[in-house]
Amino acid sequence: MRIPAHSVCTAIRDDIVSGVYERGSRLTEELLARRYGVSRVPVREALRTLESEGFVVTRRHAGACVAEPTVQEAADLLEVRTLLEPLGAARAAQRRTEAHLKVLRGLVRLGQERARRGEGEDLRLLGGWFHETLAQASGSPGLIALLTQLRHKIAWMYAVEQPARPVDAWAERGAIVDAVARGDAERARVLTAQHAERVTGAHRLRRPDLPGRRTAPVPRVSTSQHGVNTAGVRH
Repeated sequence: MRIPAHSVCTAIRDDIVSGVYERGSRLTEELLARRYGVSRVPVREALRTLESEGFVVTRRHAGACVAEPTVQEAADLLEVRTLLEPLGAARAAQRRTEAHLKVLRGLVRLGQERARRGEGEDLRLLGGWFHETLAQASGSPGLIALLTQLRHKIAWMYAVEQPARPVDAWAERGAIVDAVARGDAERARVLTAQHAERVTGAHRLRRPDLPGRRTAPVPRVSTSQHGVNTAGVRH
């Protein structure tokens, strides 16, 4: 069985985002292959993909290392998101399916319920699913890919504070869904732009001292080994 490179890529990216590998730390093919229980071939392909996404850089005499984004690069990500998410919502108003609407409405209903109960961790997950579904409803593969990559990188660089009134935040999302359901692309765009602008203020850099250290010879890796999820891989 050959483990596809995209499965290895997802596993490495998730560990970078969660902080298993520190910024600037080396990512050797041998270590990664052993950690994820794969050969070096899919690891090599995965590192190339992650370099194109901005999570990994190749340095002379050091090889592949976790990238060290600057404060400006981090800020740019939030600005790009405030431009792309409204575009995605406008496209969703024109291309959404009934299945998309059902999921979006269900997420808003759950979000409002959890917000009233003050269940913050659930709200973070639901918010992520909401915006992922809204992007999927745009029907634009290129836009979906860009927004997905933005979400990964923003989660890597920023911690997000819960809004003082989470019920209001979910009311905003509900209004976006209403506009999408009516096919009102301009209204969906404006509401999403306003929502994106408000939530941007809740983002706090995980490393205020970015870009930080330039090198780190050995990555900090949790002691538990875990293989790549091979569900759905053909034998």
